[in-house]
Amino acid sequence: MNASLERKNSKGFDVRLIIYYFALVVIGWFTIYSTCYVPDGSNAIFDFTRNYGKQLIWIGSSLLIAIVILLIDSKLIQHYAYHFYIICLLLMALVLVIGTEISGAKAWIKIGSFSIQPTEFMKVATALALAKFFNEGKTSQEKKYTWLAALGIIGVPVLIVMLQHDAGSALVFASFIILFFREGLSAGLLILFLIAGFLAVFTLKFNETYAVALLTAVFIFMFIKDRTQKKKARRDVILFIVSIAFVFSVNLLYQNVLEPHQKERIDTIFGKTSDPKGADFNLNQSKIAIGSGGMFGKGYLKGTQTKLKFVPEQSTDFIFCAIGEEWGFMGTLVVFYLYLALIYRILSLSEKQRVPFVRYYGYGIAGIISVHFFINIGMTIGLVPIIGIPLPFISYGGSSLWAFTTMLFIFIKLNDN
Repeated sequence: MNASLERKNSKGFDVRLIIYYFALVVIGWFTIYSTCYVPDGSNAIFDFTRNYGKQLIWIGSSLLIAIVILLIDSKLIQHYAYHFYIICLLLMALVLVIGTEISGAKAWIKIGSFSIQPTEFMKVATALALAKFFNEGKTSQEKKYTWLAALGIIGVPVLIVMLQHDAGSALVFASFIILFFREGLSAGLLILFLIAGFLAVFTLKFNETYAVALLTAVFIFMFIKDRTQKKKARRDVILFIVSIAFVFSVNLLYQNVLEPHQKERIDTIFGKTSDPKGADFNLNQSKIAIGSGGMFGKGYLKGTQTKLKFVPEQSTDFIFCAIGEEWGFMGTLVVFYLYLALIYRILSLSEKQRVPFVRYYGYGIAGIISVHFFINIGMTIGLVPIIGIPLPFISYGGSSLWAFTTMLFIFIKLNDN
């Protein structure tokens, strides 16, 4: 079985990635159908007024997108990477003008009964743009500014996403840190990144006073230790000042950038407020749904929590709950395996590439899929705040499925060379 999977078909496309893709898409459609299923009611498969019927349209069009990508010249993908990036930026800027607000975020362009979210395609475009940027190579003088320029490629769309009040999507762009470290970003910066994350969580959990007190205690210890070394002592002072500024900026962003419902979710996660009929209720019902599935689940179409609509956004953000309830722990293990196998396969093939552009792009999309996967599932079990991002290939929605299909099949096409 493994040997046959390693072989490629006559066109040279990687079979494993295609199998993982179809497996996740099929699981997604059957789960969406289950969340919409009405006992003793009309459940026609081709009812295009319901989510599972609409998802069939998205799946069919996604397959068409995949075929087109596999047929085009792979050189065109690299050549037009910046063009795609600019187009997606313009679409995102257009959203700020004519966009439709859904769940507190003005991130969609409504076309008839369908809505398109350009941010999803921006993730693909950013991965391509970064891959081309790193692939171009820099002189020794230019390398000094490489990371700043790369951060700029990421920072522009993040700024627009924040203006759309879509903090969840903005967070996904942090996934490109995986590509940065693969390409030589200092491990010291990774440590600073982790420290910044800890400080942000600590500040939100408690307040600036406690955070400043903690930083002061650490600074005093470090300063006493390094007092005889002027260079290190100066570094400690600079880090202390920057850290204090960061702590106060966290609260500033929290108060002025996040929407009320986003702040409510964060406060609920940290136990600062209780909302038994709102955020607490949604999370508790999510946990109940997953926990009630036990080892092997209640059976397909037999999930009571999802059937009685206790779980919010059952076919989108919280679709993992339906899988856990109906298929149990073993069913969720299958989903975990498919995602981890998909991510590992992308990284493995990326490392074997003779063309650096493909490696850069592979690491970029592996990071995006990983962050979506871990945050979405983390939301449903209470490990991270509910920020509203889809489960790749499984959640209901055309923009998400189109974007992730484009993302994956571009890699499959590039890997063919």
